Amino acid sequence: MNALTQPKLSLEAYLAWEEDQPEKHEFHRGEVFAMVGAKRVHGRVVGNIERELGMLLKGTPCQTFHEGMKVQIGGDTVLYPDLFVTCDKADLATDRIFTAPTLVVEVLSPSTQAYDRSQKFALYRRIPALQEYILVDPDTRRVEGFRRGADGLWVLHDMSDGDTLEAASLGLRVPLAEVFAGIEAPPEA
Repeated sequence: MNALTQPKLSLEAYLAWEEDQPEKHEFHRGEVFAMVGAKRVHGRVVGNIERELGMLLKGTPCQTFHEGMKVQIGGDTVLYPDLFVTCDKADLATDRIFTAPTLVVEVLSPSTQAYDRSQKFALYRRIPALQEYILVDPDTRRVEGFRRGADGLWVLHDMSDGDTLEAASLGLRVPLAEVFAGIEAPPEA
């Protein structure tokens, strides 16, 4: 992620500016970062997960949202998760900015993998309502979930060798065959 060359903005100025932009930009401590365009495989995996979670959440007080929706963290950060689920009443009444996701899913790409695993995860951990952060790598078919324990510590749950993506925070299970439906398997090593 590269910051655009411009003076630092307030959160309010960023939100007003972002409304008029043709592309999406994330915001952190006054700096604006252009989002990289997604490839077909990325979009397919996001769509697959959104569809499966949406069906599993039908009839519950929770809803799934995807990459075009903003998640605000404190007064200094706005991110665009690939996918998130919120059960928060205020979130479910908003049109644009969400603040209390229970689950965030990021689909990795070579250009964003390091950022999603480190700085972005550190930012998401600041959300009190967040219980789970799942990383999905379509290239390697790895699925890793980080879950907040009762002690507040985050624990890795590697689902890569199993056959299910488990969103334990919501009691949901999605077959990995559905997560990766429509994309070719990586070549055998």
